[in-house]
Amino acid sequence: MRFARTAALTAALAALLVPATAHATPVADPTGRAAGQTVTLPVRDALAALPVRDEDRTGYERTAFKHWVDADKDGCNTRAEVLKAEAVTAPEQGANCRLSGGRWYSPYDDRYIAGPSGLDIDHLVPLAEAWDSGASAWSAAQRQAYANDLGDERALIAVSAASNRSKADQDPATWLPPTVGYRCQYVTDWVADKTRWDLSIDRGEEIALSQTLSRCPNAPVTVALAR
Repeated sequence: MRFARTAALTAALAALLVPATAHATPVADPTGRAAGQTVTLPVRDALAALPVRDEDRTGYERTAFKHWVDADKDGCNTRAEVLKAEAVTAPEQGANCRLSGGRWYSPYDDRYIAGPSGLDIDHLVPLAEAWDSGASAWSAAQRQAYANDLGDERALIAVSAASNRSKADQDPATWLPPTVGYRCQYVTDWVADKTRWDLSIDRGEEIALSQTLSRCPNAPVTVALAR
């Protein structure tokens, strides 16, 4: 029954795919996904389309995901790029992209933070969770791209160090942001990020996401598929 359900949902997802750009040449895979395309669908439908599998952390090491890199060679690594993009008050940028001053809002715990030292850059779907959900089979280059994903603003988020370390590598079955009013956004973004990277969910995660989303608007999400 689950296999029939998954096949039908995958077909529905594939039917909604449209080219990200007029000149894109997507590379299709056997599931109907194609990197370089976008999909737009209600978040509950996106959740239903995610494959449900048991997680496996065998062999995980954080070093399997190289970060933070300076992909565009402008002197600022991924952490600095996120900090600059998400600042409420822009920081000053010195030599070697050293940032000082500035002000940020941490939505997880509804706090404003002065200066970059009190902030972590959170992988919305943690690296260990990504490994459990399919990244263990990726190449080193794919894992590096995931760990430094600046192509979707939902993937990386500047938050207070305290809230990020409270979350650690937990999924929504065991951790949601303390700020209750942000939880709908959080789980919607979680589903979008898993869709973008073709990652699975486990049964507990599916239940937690479904329960939270049942209290949220069934907002459409648009995702550029990374793989």
